[in-house]
Amino acid sequence: MTRILGTAAFLVASVSGLGLGPALAQDTRWVQLEAQREFDEALERAQDYQQSIGNVSGFQLPSDWYALALGPFETDTDAFEVRRQLRAERAIPADAFVSNGANYGARFFPQDGAAVAPVATPPADPSPEPEPLAALEPEPEETLREAQASERALSRDEKADLQIALQWFGYYTQRIDASFGRGTRRSMADWQADRGYEDTGVLTTRQRAELLDDYQGELAALGMQTIRDEDAGIEIALPLAMVEFDRHEAPFSHFPAKDDSGVQVLLLSQPGNQATLYGLYEIMQTLEIVPLEGDRERQSNSFVLTGQNDELRSHTFAQFRGGQIKGYTLVWTPERDDQMARVLPMMEDSFTTFGGTLPESTGQASQVARSALLAGLNVRRPDFSRSGFYIDATGTVVTTAAAVEQCDRVTIDEAYTARIRAVDEALNIAVLEPETPLVPLAFAQFAEGDLPLGQEITISGFSFEDMLTRPVLTFGRLDADTGLNGEDGVMRLNASVAQGDLGGPVFGRNGAVLGLLAGQPAMESRQLPPEVNFAVSAQAIRGFLNENGVSSGTLRDGVTVTPQHLTRVAGDLTVLVSCWN
Repeated sequence: MTRILGTAAFLVASVSGLGLGPALAQDTRWVQLEAQREFDEALERAQDYQQSIGNVSGFQLPSDWYALALGPFETDTDAFEVRRQLRAERAIPADAFVSNGANYGARFFPQDGAAVAPVATPPADPSPEPEPLAALEPEPEETLREAQASERALSRDEKADLQIALQWFGYYTQRIDASFGRGTRRSMADWQADRGYEDTGVLTTRQRAELLDDYQGELAALGMQTIRDEDAGIEIALPLAMVEFDRHEAPFSHFPAKDDSGVQVLLLSQPGNQATLYGLYEIMQTLEIVPLEGDRERQSNSFVLTGQNDELRSHTFAQFRGGQIKGYTLVWTPERDDQMARVLPMMEDSFTTFGGTLPESTGQASQVARSALLAGLNVRRPDFSRSGFYIDATGTVVTTAAAVEQCDRVTIDEAYTARIRAVDEALNIAVLEPETPLVPLAFAQFAEGDLPLGQEITISGFSFEDMLTRPVLTFGRLDADTGLNGEDGVMRLNASVAQGDLGGPVFGRNGAVLGLLAGQPAMESRQLPPEVNFAVSAQAIRGFLNENGVSSGTLRDGVTVTPQHLTRVAGDLTVLVSCWN
């Protein structure tokens, strides 16, 4: 049964007119598997290879030996990648190499579907047939003493190159110092053992050549090159055999997959501040290219997002510096895990920023629409979103009970998965705890005492649900401190609100939180005017929190805040609560 493994995408059709070597395309490449002195042995080996991997050809060499080769391939990169995969699976000899086929003569396998023996040419004189070229005989392996002697002749750069190659393949994990200490010796011995050599910890000349050849083949297969994106102001090494530049679409430079490689890269570049960075941190996690499972880490001036599922992997890094936010995202499919484990460190080490950013077309996080910020990328959308607000320094959130009932998963700002700690359906209030403690920029200070009726109120909420990254402020009036039937713990408001606002905080003029917006109660035979809405009072919220062991603060008497300060505080403590099924 013919087996092409994962290399099928790289195998190309055989060139026509294959009777003679000179008819082969001059720009093709072959993976030469081995050479045999005897024709019968060469034919038998060719048939074996054809059955196990396929696409094998046999050619007569000028020395009258017979070469068995896999191919042809259009580029060195293709040939090196196939050789790497098959050698890793031990399907071909470890000393198989890439050849341009310049010395390949008559083709003996296959020929019109069957192997044909070459025509014997009688010798010109009765003298014995000359021996094959000595170069075709494998050189004897160096002894340990000889290997040590040849190693001593290496330059510092040559020693560093060997460490880099060993590090690339995961054998060497320490600093590149061009010094062959205990760690380097151990990594060499491990490499030798995996290749079937005696694990002396000292590479022979041939083994060093094999290691470096493998490393160069890997680099060629990935096409690692440093690119300099002048528009984005980013310099970074990318696997250009797998991705290619497509377009700039702020805030990203897009490098989609090349030849169905399953790999893509985004370079992130935009002006902004810390709030913009935090907004990106939250929104990036809604992208389909950032799977839900994975580590998340946000610092004061940078963040790292990783994601993985059965179909996709991704790694995102972004940093804020000097009014600019720059970073990158690497996305790949699971079968590329080993390669990307080598690519990602090269991207991290080479990432450099300079100059300006991509033209500002998306604005700050407080103004930007999600569709504009993430133009050209697919975004995961929740079933619906409501509002909520922080009530303590560890990120505990209150929202409406209706916002979280019958949800398989609840998130805060679409970036943090939350647990439902307590629910009171009668009050229509729920308490959420993030699975990972958060450090909000602000949290609610509840009002206490009597509330002056007729005072102006401000409602902070995500009126357009998940379409904006910052809340919208709605203004109104406090009409009553009880429900329509005199219910305690309820405030009646005069304000027109949207469904996305429900669960958001209701502020008084001094910046204290008066209550939580609950909306309109369900009525079977009546319809209230749209401007009549209700809120759970601060007193009722605090009583519910105390019953469930959740602390809440109060506001000092006499404190007043400016409208500008209230706008900032409202944006910092109001959160988007999303329901996913």
